[in-house]
Order: sequence, then C-alpha cells, then structure tokens
Amino acid sequence: MAALTDDEQGPVSGRHARVPAQPAAEELARARVSFLHAEPVQPGVVREPILASWSRSQSWQVPVDHFELPYADDLDPESLLTRAAQPVLRDVADQFATEPVSVILCDAGGVVLERRSGDSTLDRHLDRVFLAPGFSYAERYVGTNGIGSALEGGGPTQVFGHEHYVDNLENLACAGVPVRHPVTGRVFGVVDITCWRSNAGAMMAAAVAAIAHRIEESLLEHSGRREHSLMQDYLRACRRNRGAVFALGEDLLMMNDRARELFDPGDQTPLLAEAAEALGSGRARQLMVDLPSGLTVRVQCRPSFSEGGVSGGVLQVHAVPRIGPAERDGAGPVLAPALPTAVGSGALWNRCGQAVDRHFRSREWLILEGEPGAGKATLARAAHRNRTPAAHLRVLDADGYGPQWISEVAGELGNGAGTLVLAHVDRLPADGVAALVDTLEPFRESTDADRPWVAATVTRGGRRRGADLTDLLSCFPRTVEVPPLRHHIEDVAELVPHLLARLGRGATLSCSAEVMRVLTRNRWPGNVEQLYQVLRKVVAKRRSGVVELADLPPECRSTTRRVLTPLEAIECDAIIDALVYTDGNKLEAARHLGTSRATIYRKIREYGISVPDPGTERTAVRGG
Repeated sequence: MAALTDDEQGPVSGRHARVPAQPAAEELARARVSFLHAEPVQPGVVREPILASWSRSQSWQVPVDHFELPYADDLDPESLLTRAAQPVLRDVADQFATEPVSVILCDAGGVVLERRSGDSTLDRHLDRVFLAPGFSYAERYVGTNGIGSALEGGGPTQVFGHEHYVDNLENLACAGVPVRHPVTGRVFGVVDITCWRSNAGAMMAAAVAAIAHRIEESLLEHSGRREHSLMQDYLRACRRNRGAVFALGEDLLMMNDRARELFDPGDQTPLLAEAAEALGSGRARQLMVDLPSGLTVRVQCRPSFSEGGVSGGVLQVHAVPRIGPAERDGAGPVLAPALPTAVGSGALWNRCGQAVDRHFRSREWLILEGEPGAGKATLARAAHRNRTPAAHLRVLDADGYGPQWISEVAGELGNGAGTLVLAHVDRLPADGVAALVDTLEPFRESTDADRPWVAATVTRGGRRRGADLTDLLSCFPRTVEVPPLRHHIEDVAELVPHLLARLGRGATLSCSAEVMRVLTRNRWPGNVEQLYQVLRKVVAKRRSGVVELADLPPECRSTTRRVLTPLEAIECDAIIDALVYTDGNKLEAARHLGTSRATIYRKIREYGISVPDPGTERTAVRGG
C-alpha cells in the first residue's frame, strides 16, 4: 500500500477517509510498546485517531496479550440490518471470491453478524482471533480495530498492522464504516473489510464506503414496507384465488374464510411451521405437507420480501390426493448444476450459472441483471437447453416493442410449458411496463407446475426515466447478478476459441500466445459482446491460420500490463465511476474516492485507464 505524504492528507468531506501515511512497521511497533509502558511516543509516528483509540482502550483496561470477548448465541438472522445487507454481502463476496479479503457485518454493539471470505487461510486466522459471528469487536473489548473504532468515532476508520491495540492482530489491516439508517441517521452497525497487512490497498476505504452505501440503500427499501408488502400480497392473493390463503409474519397471522373452513387449529400448527421454514429460505417454494387429520396439501409459499432472508409471506393452500414419498420428493437423479452451453468455467461465472440453473429447476421467475453484453440472455437460454432441450423456447426483445409485442407475450404465457425470455425490459416505455405487468400477473400467481418459466433481463443502470419498474420487478421473486467479463477474465481463454469457431463456420482459426495475452489483459467494457465484435473484425480479415497481433483492431491493443485480480477489477471500476462522475477531473475524483491525487494518477497509469479532458464527453475507457 502506497504511503501518502503529509501534504496529501487534506480534509475529506463525506464518509470517505484518505489512506493515512504509514511509518515503518518497526517504528510503529516501538511506538506502541512505548505507549503501553507509559513512555513518551515519538511525535508523528502514530496518527492522532489511533493514539486517541489507544488511550480509550487503556482506560477500558483491555488486555493486550489475550482476548476476553463476550459471545452472543442469540443472533437474529432476520434483523432488519441482516436482511438488508445479505444481498449486498453475497454480491461483494462473489466479487472477492478469489481474494484474501473478508467482508464483515456487525451490529451497533460490534457483535459480528456475518463474515464472508473465500480464503481459508485468512478465515482460520480470523477464527483464532475470534473475529467470527457472535463475538463482539467493540473497542471496549478488543481495543483499537476497524470495527470498534469506527463505532466509537462515528466515521470511517482504518487500522493497519501494529496500530491494533491487542497482540495477534498486527498481521491484519482493516477498514470499517458505520452503517446508518438512511432516514433516522441512527447507527445500525458497521461493515468492515479485513485482509492481511501486506495486501492492504490504497482503495480499501473507498471500497468499504461503497459497500456501506449499498447497505444503506437496501435499508431504505426495507424500512416500513414489511407489513405493507405482506398485506398487499395477501389481499391480491385473496382476490385471485378461491382457495385457502394465509399471510404469515413475525407477529402476524391472517387467513381467509376458506382457510378457516378447511383447517382446524390442529392442522394449522404443522402447516404454518413448515411454511415458515420455507419462507425463511428467501425464495418461492412449493411444499407437500401431510397434516394430522390425514389431509395432504400443496402449499405455494411466496415471500413478500425476499432480500436477505424472509420474515413473512403469503401461503396458497390446496388439498390434493395423498401421494407417495418418492413422488413427493421428486425422486430421480440430481443433475449437475453446471450450464455446459454457457461457455466459461471461472468461479464467478460458474456460480452465476448454478444460481440460474437452480431457479430454472424450481420454476422461479427470474430477473437477470448486469452490464450490456455480459451474457444475461445467454444464461437463460443455457439453463433451458441444459434441462429441457426439446421444450419450447422463445426470446422476445423489448427493443422490438410495438402494438403486437404484449400480445406475443400473452400468447407465449398461454401456451403453457416452455421458457420465455424477455430481454431488455428496462427499455420499455411506461405504458409498455404497465401492460406487461397486467399480462404477467395472472400467471405469476399460478400454482400450475406446467406454467412457463419466465426470465427477464435488465441492464444495470439502464432504466428509462419515467418508466418505474417496481411493479414489474415484483412479478419476479428472484434476481441474479450477471458479472461483467472483466470480473471473470480467465474465461476469455475459453470464449475466444468458441467464438472463432462460430464465426469461422468450420474454418480452422486460432490465436497466437501473444494475441491471447493481449485479449486476456483487456478490460472489455462492452463485455462478451465487445469481444465477439472484435473477433468478427479479425475473421473478416483472416479466415484461417493463426491470428497475430497485426490482425487485431486498434481498440483492443491498449491493455493493462497484467491480468487484474477481481479485487483490482472492482477498484478499477470505482476509479472509472469517479472519473465519469467528475467529468474526468482527476483531483475531484481523488477527493470523491477519499484518496490522494498521486495515488489516483498511479492507478490510472497502472490500469491503463483513458481519461477525457474535464468538461468534455463523460466517458472513461477501461484499458482499451
């Protein structure tokens, strides 16, 4: 991590904190020992916020050589903070899957609620220092650290190596940011990024601040809407269903007259118990439940709010003839979750494919969201072809919206089984969105096992002004984020020969090692579609043989000097977003990110980012 000079440490507005200048580890370690022995600390060696935290830790009599942490065994997995943060943490954990980085969520008391990391060595070390769910990392128990000190200071905090108060934390670096309720401003908790001290990067503060902001946005979406969502879903189900309907919440139970007639209290208890467990999974499910009265029922469980866990939802219950256990459990071989027709085997892409396949098998309607050209529709088609290759598949692109488009959607839904992919629904005009919602509604509530599977694609950040998608998105209980190509760049090695074979129509065409190096180091802002267009230009010039550097079009020759890790790719994206936001003004972008001008200049050169002059077109290019 680059050290900043004192003249680069200007004031920072907002939540971002600049990366502090760091003395040599030995010098800082000596200063810590001097402080602990009540000896003078050399001026300028220890940052003022760290000295203040050390003093607080000493006044609390925090042990220096061991841990004495309280443990909470009653964590609430359905708390508002946990539910709001879980989808954000899942997304961030996927992006950091191959990095020695841990993302940690704590409550307002510093108790660890969740810890997500893809690095087993780091996980084992964090277990040894009790930085694990249930333990409190409040400053009064652990002394100076990124979690407790952020809560005490009420703002962003970074702690590196020997700045930690307690022994055995000197190999770690952490950056924490309080998570505040977006309406009341009350501190709900803290989100923290922890890594090895040697891996600490200049953008840790900006990265964790961005995560905290996303959690706060999710909190805003959740606040005050739980009971309202449950009531609206219940009333809608009662209007459209003549059978038994229940609404089940944490402290709420409603049922219509038909439910009271069919089920006595003895049957209601096991029915609601199984349904509550299903709703807790956070996704729509269909259950078969044997009741004490001898009745067997089919229960369609639909969460009223599914992000980050579920505390309530609507149950539609139908009595059915008793069936055998083998049929009930859907006995048969479990198919592999991979999608062979979606080219790529990188961890992030494969995990995304598994999620789409899982929702296809459960017939849950699905939103696929991602950047243009990332492969959203490809994943939907691949799930269909992998599981039901002989079944009907139709793709309707909203770019072709017109008088007959909604009629075609209705016709596909009415035909029953099969797969319907609705591409680019965010490009629909407002009246088109409303018409599509009206068309989908009768079918999304259906419990018919033969109803078509519907997947819709949405371009991240591409929603039209004036076209509110809230009602449309509510028709789809699940959303899968499709990663950009730069976040699974290792898949370029598989995509290139696949695309060349498709474009070459039987001709033998391959790439030289140098060309593959260039292609795997490109940032591909247009994702797989951009790679396809580049190779299409190559094939137009060379129909067979070996592709050399001279065959590549100019736009893909500017690259980073090496393949970026997922963490570096995310850091690069943050810099580009800041440059776009500030019209290419590097100084303003540095302030926005909470880093120095020297650091952002170095990162721009390192990542090969092309920057427009301030005041010109608002674009920035990711390394070609």
